[in-house]
Amino acid sequence: MQKLVYLKNVATLQVDENKCTGCGMCLEVCPHEVLKMNGKRVHVQNRDACMECGACSRNCPVNAVSVQAGVGCAAAVINGMLGRNNAACSCVADTKKSSANTSGGSCS
Repeated sequence: MQKLVYLKNVATLQVDENKCTGCGMCLEVCPHEVLKMNGKRVHVQNRDACMECGACSRNCPVNAVSVQAGVGCAAAVINGMLGRNNAACSCVADTKKSSANTSGGSCS
């Protein structure tokens, strides 16, 4: 699979390591392996790979992860306009499906 490219140094993803309990739920739902376990806490491994879908923050039981949807979606729209493959962002989750859903949405 081709590596997805998003806008550099603009993702809003943040992890409060003081709140993190190390449950790993965010690791399970992240579609791009943006987060990684650092001992007993999670930290950001590759911020530029974040598509800002929000799955990590919606599934964190202690609100240690925060992200604002949008920038990853904007990159997908730009890539689509440029005719690049893999331009879907899936940044708007279908709330009728599982809370761990990271697809099924669209940018419109």
